Amino acid sequence: MLTAAWAAPGVKRFRVAAPRVAEHWRAGQFVIVRAGEGAERIPLTIAEGDATEGWIGLIVQSVGASTTEINSLEVGDTFSDVVGPLGTPSEVEAVGSVVVVGGGVGVAIAYPTAVAHVAAGNDVTAIIGGRTADHVILEQELAAACSRVVVCTDDGSAGRPGFVTDALSDRLEEGEVDLVVAIGPIAMMRAVTGVTRSRQIPTIVSLNPIMVDGTGMCGGCRVLVGGETKFACVDGPEFDAHAVDFDVLDARNRSYRDFERRACAVAE
Repeated sequence: MLTAAWAAPGVKRFRVAAPRVAEHWRAGQFVIVRAGEGAERIPLTIAEGDATEGWIGLIVQSVGASTTEINSLEVGDTFSDVVGPLGTPSEVEAVGSVVVVGGGVGVAIAYPTAVAHVAAGNDVTAIIGGRTADHVILEQELAAACSRVVVCTDDGSAGRPGFVTDALSDRLEEGEVDLVVAIGPIAMMRAVTGVTRSRQIPTIVSLNPIMVDGTGMCGGCRVLVGGETKFACVDGPEFDAHAVDFDVLDARNRSYRDFERRACAVAE
């Protein structure tokens, strides 16, 4: 059973009754859902959850036919399947000062990681971005957990104008940072990695390549990390950003774009 509400243009926030998943999930993990029988399997990071009440929170952006179908679901509807928790949880320990950077709907993945780092005793700054003020999500939730939240928008309609990398560079100039976690579009994660590499700051990224089964059997989510092939579904989804081959990641994520365009056209 679902509850649902729009969080931003094209982005919907769900609460899903899934008691067993809610009991066992940890930050960084995901579920695979299907909107209905025969629908595509879609991996979605668990943004939040309550073991006592038995629900998990998912945030979905309409980017293709399947996610648009998911976002057509309303309060009281159900998913055909919810499988999880899957993936390796975030490695969270007391390191000192942490900056969590989220771009677009990637903020939904950054949020539970930021909360976990706060719980571990770290001082956490969240830097989040969106195209406009309407596209910024989870600002209030992050503000309730973190020491500081910096909002960036492309048009300057909220927070500071410009990219999250600019805000990150300014934060790094302010004082020591022990860890950076970046989650969002590939271009953003690549840019953040460039900022931190020259300063030799440990950096983690959460990767979302094409994925089918989520258990390491299909090999669809192959990524190249440190020259070795890894499966994002079981070895990740989080990896050392400085070892990720973003060119290979980007190329693989583009593999089915023509197919997706045709699927969207049929759905319309």
